[in-house]
Amino acid sequence: MGSMGSMGSMGSMAYGEQTTLWDRKRRAGQRLVVSLPGPRVNDEVRWLCQETAPAGFILFSRNIEEPEQIYELNRELTSLLPDSLPPLLCVDQEGGRVQRLRGTDWPAARWLGNLDDPQATRRVASRLGAELASVGFNICLAPVADVADGPAEGPIGDRSFSGDPDRCARHVVAFLSGLRHAGVGGMLKHFPGLGLATVDSHEALPDIELDRPDLERRDLTPFRAAMAAGANAVMAAHARYPAYDEDWPASLSPRLLQGLLRRDMSFEGVIMTDDLEMGALKRWSLEERVMAAVQADADLLLFCGAPTRPLEAFERLIRIQEDDPASTAFQDSARRLMRLREETLLGRPTPMPFRIIGNPQHRDLAMLIRARGGA
Repeated sequence: MGSMGSMGSMGSMAYGEQTTLWDRKRRAGQRLVVSLPGPRVNDEVRWLCQETAPAGFILFSRNIEEPEQIYELNRELTSLLPDSLPPLLCVDQEGGRVQRLRGTDWPAARWLGNLDDPQATRRVASRLGAELASVGFNICLAPVADVADGPAEGPIGDRSFSGDPDRCARHVVAFLSGLRHAGVGGMLKHFPGLGLATVDSHEALPDIELDRPDLERRDLTPFRAAMAAGANAVMAAHARYPAYDEDWPASLSPRLLQGLLRRDMSFEGVIMTDDLEMGALKRWSLEERVMAAVQADADLLLFCGAPTRPLEAFERLIRIQEDDPASTAFQDSARRLMRLREETLLGRPTPMPFRIIGNPQHRDLAMLIRARGGA
């Protein structure tokens, strides 16, 4: 089984046109990112890993106690999977109101955007990333690439760097660069832009009423800039964009993911859905959500609740392959995921020790950003 920092035989794995049940199960599991109910690996999680071999895990505040515990948890999760498939170990660590790892109280993105010093943003992201790497994380579900200029407490609000597309783009690129310097991959969110949402997609489905030219000029600018700078992972929004698709939210929409993101914007990286258990998707059954996400060309399906739901999705993902054995969609996703692992995990710098978390230099930097970044 795996060990953190070891790629094992990952690079040698090939995904051919095989159709054995084992192959279908492996490909199905590699579409899943799953969560845990608490700060320890229990029998249910071990069984889920044995059955599905998920692509990765996401940890929340409920899973986090102190640095040594987080490191050991990430190490154990890695050990439950084959060396050839090291997990994406993900966490939401944006700064401000969305940060799971405590120690340094990193400022919200809006403070960095107000300061408008991309080097300062890169420095913050590098040190934030170093803290994550010290306890084993390799993917930060940030930066927020949404363009938002509404109240700070809105669904996106101060999680956005700016309401100005070009300023937002500068800081998204800088944040990604800082994470990379620390050996942590970034995840752009929430494509194609959630900045105008007035309802929280955890509760209901937002409608973003922008015509295509305005969406292109405003919301897509940070995503295009980040992709030009090498961004290789994007999270799709649970929001509906009637100018593109009147029926499906972006996370389940072929027009937005296959059409706009892959074809028009030439994005060849990994697409992950937002949590498929969120209230925005309540009108669709789990089977409908899974089928739509696969048809839309999402590579990773995120589940942030109980392990029973990803197991149901896993079984559905196997059936999808059996129903359409000629399709190469699962092989294509496997290749994109393997490339993300190689780009993110190979050559990572040696992580800093735990004491980097919340050290005086990091706290001073966070305080300086707040002092200089007042609106």
